[in-house]
Formats: sequence, structure tokens, C-alpha cells
Amino acid sequence: MKIQYFQETDTLYIEFRTTEVAETKDLDENTLLDLDKAGHICGITIEHASERADIPHFSFEQVAA
Repeated sequence: MKIQYFQETDTLYIEFRTTEVAETKDLDENTLLDLDKAGHICGITIEHASERADIPHFSFEQVAA
């Protein structure tokens, strides 16, 4: 998984898997969902990310199974 924040465009991209995107669906006017050819989620694009998420206070925690 890879998370990228593009400050110039205030866009957050979360990539769940590295694969070819077959289709992009609009969830709302500022959220795009990328799907592979099997319909699995590849990534999510969030426009106006700083207004919709607390970008400066991002944290990551991996929980053991």
C-alpha cells in the first residue's frame, strides 16, 4: 500500500495494490475509486484532501494478526 499527498493540488491518493486500473468510478464529486478488471479496489483519489482529512496529523499503525 502506498499513500501520496500532492500539496500543489491538495490531492490524496491511496494505492491498495499496484495493478492496471481498468475503470475509475466517481463516488462523489471529489472522490474517485480505481478498480482493476476483476472489480477489486486498486486505489482511491481524494480531492480537497486537507478539507476532508486531518493531513498534518496522519499516523499509521500495523496490527499483528
